[in-house]
Amino acid sequence: MAYDDLRDFLATLERRHDLTRVRVPVDPHLEVTEIVTRVVSEGGPALLFEHVEGSTMPLAINVFGTEARMAAALSVERLDDIGHRIGALLKPELPQGVGGLKDALGKLASLRGVPPKKVKTAPCQEVVQRGAEVDLFALPGLHAWPGDGGAFLNLGLTHTKHPETGVRNLGMYRLQRHDARTVGMHWQIHKDSNAHHAVAERHGERLPVAIAFGCDPAVTYAASAPLPGIDEYLFAGFLRGSRVEMVDCLSVPLQVPANAQIVLEGWLEPGVRRLEGPFGDHTGFYTPIEPFPALTVDVITMQADPVFQTIVVGRPPQEDGPLGKATERIFLPLIQMTVPEIVDYDLPVEGVFHNCAIVSINKRFPKHAQKIMHAVWGAGLLSLTKLVVIVDADCDVHDYSEVAWRAFGNVDYAHDLLLSEGPVDHLDHAAYMQFWGGKAGIDATRKLPTEGYTRGWPEELTMTPEVVARVSRRWREYGL
Repeated sequence: MAYDDLRDFLATLERRHDLTRVRVPVDPHLEVTEIVTRVVSEGGPALLFEHVEGSTMPLAINVFGTEARMAAALSVERLDDIGHRIGALLKPELPQGVGGLKDALGKLASLRGVPPKKVKTAPCQEVVQRGAEVDLFALPGLHAWPGDGGAFLNLGLTHTKHPETGVRNLGMYRLQRHDARTVGMHWQIHKDSNAHHAVAERHGERLPVAIAFGCDPAVTYAASAPLPGIDEYLFAGFLRGSRVEMVDCLSVPLQVPANAQIVLEGWLEPGVRRLEGPFGDHTGFYTPIEPFPALTVDVITMQADPVFQTIVVGRPPQEDGPLGKATERIFLPLIQMTVPEIVDYDLPVEGVFHNCAIVSINKRFPKHAQKIMHAVWGAGLLSLTKLVVIVDADCDVHDYSEVAWRAFGNVDYAHDLLLSEGPVDHLDHAAYMQFWGGKAGIDATRKLPTEGYTRGWPEELTMTPEVVARVSRRWREYGL
């Protein structure tokens, strides 16, 4: 089922006893972070802070903080279910017989109802503040970590469009609150909105921007997903199984979700930069102070009684972990389309999703693992991966103990280690030069004679099935 808006999802979580209301006053300066970090580490519920000091708005957080809650946000039992839906749509076989034709037509019909649709009026525009009325300090932004450069408005869904083609982009970038009417736009060099801004500046033009907070969960997730060339609202419609209603902004030529809780509208003037940061990021370290575009907010629209949604990031585990896991599971079929030898992959949350990828493959020829390493380094944002570990198909990539056993034991580093260089994440503090650095691939597969391994690969220790079954039947007799 699709949720009407953020409030609908929060109500669902509360009915499932997976949301806790915090009714005592809390301080957005550090205290909220300490509370949330403890709750996330324990796999605890979503939180609704009803009294945030300095603001009259309730604050929703940890909404996506477990994989089960992330799956519920996308209306599935398991995150892999969405990947299976995508895989079914991508199957290239021609339909066989009447039954196959019906299946093919069913796939097409399932996509007809997902493009966004425009509406004339919207809940997100029940209250309008313009010019001097705008006060970003009314929003419960968090000063999350002691060394942060100020309060940040995280989980804002940033809308831009290409100045020449008009193609829109929906992205998720951190937003530092500089003053009552200005936010910093921390979009990195590989982001589409950064490219839109660069084109506008080359023409000496302003860039319109709209930032929505508290959208329905499928839309919020879509803003974080790596979707080159795919409209995020089309994808959100596919996820929720129904069209996302959009409304024209009041002061910029953009559209935003009609059921958003709060929307900021404004323009980026060409050449305007302000120092942004430091910021305690998902790497677990502070990112440095750097100049980034600064948006002047001309209009704020909101629902009559809005809920502000945000997120705390920092050293894993944090709420962004399940968001990243959703991307990992949902996009596996797309990766397998171009690299069909891949059986499964895992992006460990401790590697913040771009420092390490564990990949299992059906190995068929010499140096097949190295071929997959290069494929990973050439696949969209997986190109930022620093360490790629390749294992055989019978290895569970999500069982880190099994992966470690193979990686530690199956590797001769004189032959099975591939060193390379390439792009790395903007936030990678380990790289000696910003934006690029060293990479490594580890071949932890069984080695073939055609790869120069002539000793005969040893057989792994396994118990006979008969003994396993007999012990299982008699287990209670042993008194263990």
